[in-house]
Amino acid sequence: MLDLKKLREGIDKIDDNVLKLLNKRMEIVKKVGEIKNSSNTPVYRPEREKEIIERLNRLSQAQNGILKKEHIEAIFLEIFAISRMLERSERIAFLGPVGTYTHQAAEHKFGANAKYLPLLNIEAVFKAVHNKEAKYGVVPIENNTEGVVGITLDSLKKYNVKIVSEVCLDIHHSFASVQDELANIKRVYSHPQGYNQCLNFLETHGLLDVEFIPTESTAKAAELASKDEKSAAICSKIAAKLYNVPLLFEKIEDNLANRTRFIIISDFKTQKSGNDKTSVIAKTSHKTGALFNLLKKFKDKNINLLKIESRPNKDDTFNTWFYIDFEGHIEDKAVKNLIEEENMLWLGSYLREC
Repeated sequence: MLDLKKLREGIDKIDDNVLKLLNKRMEIVKKVGEIKNSSNTPVYRPEREKEIIERLNRLSQAQNGILKKEHIEAIFLEIFAISRMLERSERIAFLGPVGTYTHQAAEHKFGANAKYLPLLNIEAVFKAVHNKEAKYGVVPIENNTEGVVGITLDSLKKYNVKIVSEVCLDIHHSFASVQDELANIKRVYSHPQGYNQCLNFLETHGLLDVEFIPTESTAKAAELASKDEKSAAICSKIAAKLYNVPLLFEKIEDNLANRTRFIIISDFKTQKSGNDKTSVIAKTSHKTGALFNLLKKFKDKNINLLKIESRPNKDDTFNTWFYIDFEGHIEDKAVKNLIEEENMLWLGSYLREC
């Protein structure tokens, strides 16, 4: 028969060794930080972090380890975040308030203990990075059901920042309440978009006729529900946890394939990873075939186009410009030549994760 006490003693011994090794790792990290600080090198290296996780995943598979890639990633993303803080403490601005899905995306990249700056609109995040008030900014750029976020594209054109990373998150709305009985819920707090994405759930559980109170964010919905015992919130898991509101249902959105792509902006160029994406802004003349000729150049240079979105100039004309994503890195000869030939505005080359 297994002895629980002995098993726990075994875990304690392993934890002691893990802590000893982590301290040794962080001692080396601090020396790396000294080198980076003396040369003003960025501490955030997404391609290096990806390389480590891929290597450890291969090692775990070779050892028939119980840890899968997602487990390794969850552990080491926190280790990377603490490592960056020891190398250089830097502020991360994000579209707030605290508890939003953008906050969740920021934590996914930078860990729970980073120095965060929540801001109330997307352009404010760009301004903070542009003005050196924050080293990094995290904003949504597109959703697979709602499309692109126009203000993010416009701000990329307006501010002198670079995309250095991206992250795609499955967006799951949760139903949280301090009230155990659905029949006792008299009010539902939610951002209107979140509410409208959960109508099937609300109808199924007889909640469509309950008073809906719109909020500026799902995080605010969780905060209000935490103080109102006759209410519930449609919010993110991170918001429910933040405001200590119990989850009654975890995934309630109509479309379970709801994903949002977020970008991380900063002021430096990332190194090649071998699996990169480049973003640019392009303009064409208003002549027959101008856009066709531009797109043909991608084909001629064997560059795979991933996305193209048109945006208005916002002047007294109806002229447009184009936001374009494609495979490759600015250091690739074909990519560099195309950007120079077409006088494109380069927005960044970064590890492709979406």
